[in-house]
Amino acid sequence: MNRLDQLITTFDLGLRTVFARPHASRPYPGAGPEAELSEADKARAAALMRVNHVGEVCAQALYAGQALTARNEKVRAELERAAREETDHLAWCETRIDELGGRKSLLNPLWFGGAFGMGAVAGLLGDKWNLGFLAETEHQVEAHLDGHLQKLPEADAKSRAVVEQMKTDESRHAQTAIDHGGAPLPLPVKWAMRFAANVMRQTASRI
Repeated sequence: MNRLDQLITTFDLGLRTVFARPHASRPYPGAGPEAELSEADKARAAALMRVNHVGEVCAQALYAGQALTARNEKVRAELERAAREETDHLAWCETRIDELGGRKSLLNPLWFGGAFGMGAVAGLLGDKWNLGFLAETEHQVEAHLDGHLQKLPEADAKSRAVVEQMKTDESRHAQTAIDHGGAPLPLPVKWAMRFAANVMRQTASRI
């Protein structure tokens, strides 16, 4: 695929990620009976799942940007494979938000654009840093999901099942990136990534 085709495909991905309903290739982990939740618990769970949905919008954009500028075909193929699994996460989060009566973030176009730019820059720095950025992103997402498992209502088994499966997948993505030669990122870069993620989480939980 030439660069123009890649750009067109990426633009199409952005439109579908932000405006279309995604379809998962794997069964929905949250299938099963709905627990009796208070309105307050539903609102809290919906806000947390909205943040997770934004994270998956960003994941689609990051992987697309990284794949666009990756120099090694094997690295590009791995990024594209991981992105397909992240599409499952995107679909699952949207399904759970709907079940809880919540809504997606109004800023999803902004999240996608910003994350795509970060991914493209990571790819331009070279494959070892590209994969290192992927591994660090997934490590931070895994920690973030651990935090959400602490915050979700205890009775909300459906949301918990979705988050648990996402956490398992993110851990595998991180290890795969390391196995393919991902380099550890400098501490200042890790701190900057955490700061950006915290801003996203705080904003997406409200808007």
